[in-house]
Amino acid sequence: MTHRTFLAARIRVLTGAALIGLLSACSTLDQGTAPALEKNASWAVLPFENHTETPMAGSRAESIATTLLHTRGIHSVKRYTGDAQQETLFDGRDTKRREDALAWARSEGVRYALLGSVDEWRYKVGVDGEPAVGVALEIVDVEKGSTVWSGAGGQSGWSREALSAVGQKLIRKLLGTGLASAQ
Repeated sequence: MTHRTFLAARIRVLTGAALIGLLSACSTLDQGTAPALEKNASWAVLPFENHTETPMAGSRAESIATTLLHTRGIHSVKRYTGDAQQETLFDGRDTKRREDALAWARSEGVRYALLGSVDEWRYKVGVDGEPAVGVALEIVDVEKGSTVWSGAGGQSGWSREALSAVGQKLIRKLLGTGLASAQ
């Protein structure tokens, strides 16, 4: 084997490995168009539903979303103070919890509420154990009681990437469209 043949074979292997790496860190997003949001309105982050087997995945996503709202220039953000804890994976009280949280937001004079659900928050089983996150977000006009924007997405990361980093990237992408007019 000549030096040139060896280099060509090596480049093909490295190119193939890079393509496999790019495919392993994929994301899928479906989201509405940016709504017209009132600037300087008060916001609340309400409990995120946890549809995973990972304990506290909803709370983790809530914390990330709250921080990202602040970084996007939304300074008046409240967190729900009521009972937000799910008892079990399928406790069936999501609707009641949502209604209670929206009633709280109304009583606090909040204009917009960010709600969400976490459908995946784990490391995949296998040799590399890539992080995988699935989240759905919704912005509700609390005064009207209507959804003004929603988006859902899933993203996987590299095998050595932190699960929270993948979650942060996904939530940032989703909120980028939802909050485009609020800045």
